[in-house]
Amino acid sequence: MRNHIILILFFITLGGTLFAQNSLTAKQSKLEQQRIRLREEIKQINSLLFENKRKKKSTLSEVEDIQLRISVRKQLIRVNNEQANVLDNIININQRDIDKYRSELKELKEEYALMIQNSYKSKSMQNRLMFIFSSENLLQAYKRVNYLKQYNAYRKKQGNKIKNQTLNLQELNKNLIFKNKQKKILVTENRNVKNRLISEQVTQEKLLKSLKKKSKSFEKEINQKQTQAASIDAQIEKLIREAIAISNKKAGNKPSNFFTLTPEAKILAENFKLNKGQLPWPVIKGIVVQRYGTQTHPIVKTTKIKSSGISIATESNSKARVVFEGEVMSVLAFKNSNPTVLIKHGNYITAYKNLSKVFVKKGQKVSSKQVLGEIFTNKETGKTILQFSVFNGMSPENPAFWLYNM
Repeated sequence: MRNHIILILFFITLGGTLFAQNSLTAKQSKLEQQRIRLREEIKQINSLLFENKRKKKSTLSEVEDIQLRISVRKQLIRVNNEQANVLDNIININQRDIDKYRSELKELKEEYALMIQNSYKSKSMQNRLMFIFSSENLLQAYKRVNYLKQYNAYRKKQGNKIKNQTLNLQELNKNLIFKNKQKKILVTENRNVKNRLISEQVTQEKLLKSLKKKSKSFEKEINQKQTQAASIDAQIEKLIREAIAISNKKAGNKPSNFFTLTPEAKILAENFKLNKGQLPWPVIKGIVVQRYGTQTHPIVKTTKIKSSGISIATESNSKARVVFEGEVMSVLAFKNSNPTVLIKHGNYITAYKNLSKVFVKKGQKVSSKQVLGEIFTNKETGKTILQFSVFNGMSPENPAFWLYNM
């Protein structure tokens, strides 16, 4: 009973160790993916927002860009620290397993050496035959023959066990060296990222000092942009409301916040919904510079900004593309702003704002990733920004839940 309990406890401990190691390995893999994504994001921020140094940005725009890069660098430092901690845990488990395997291997070798010595003493055929023939009866002789066979088989088994244990030890040592290298890379990278972060924070502080003198005018500038964005959103909502009212009237249904759909449109809406979180980005290359919802301005903390979608910075002359098949619901041109295209996907609508050229027309059927226009590039700042929104009937939704890997 005691042996059974020890055996059960051994397997529980072993299972727990394997589970912990697998869990840590999975976490480390996930963190590594985040690290790669954040490094790529920093690269894109540098490429899209900082490459064109000839363009003279406003102080506010410059501080916003630096703040975005600082924010991503801080995330990268956090992910690197988390990954280093996970690697520490994996290294400790590996070291513990190595010590255990070394101890077991030592015992196995000592036991094997003793077996070889005993075998050597009785290795002659004469000794073996004498051992068998000195049996008192046939049953005992039979048992002694079986014993010799089992002894030889056990000796081979122990030899194989030593070989496997040695291979396990070598593999763990290799893994330990690899994990230590990974940790060293992370520590070095974090040191470099922190140095860049400090440098950027110093630059940002200098710019913020000059901003304080003009905070009122910047607040006014932000509010003007917000008023213009709210005006465009209101007109889009009005257009959607009118389109919904027309579809309900045609079908003879009561007024609602959703379209009356044909069987084909219902299938389209369902397919759009099934692709939630998997839709392609509306640009080939880009970074999100403003997220969905109401948020405090990253620089002018006294001001709130509201966004019905997201703003994506991309390369100049970039094209906007459709995220899912559908029909062009409207091509809008507002006063003092650039064209907007609305694409209807059953009961869902995607909006693509701030275009300089439009390549589609109302009523046209479009397919996923089809180019619908060119994105406007601001000549003063050199920035090319697409504003993208998703509506479910009348209600705007967070595009982060719809676009792939956002």
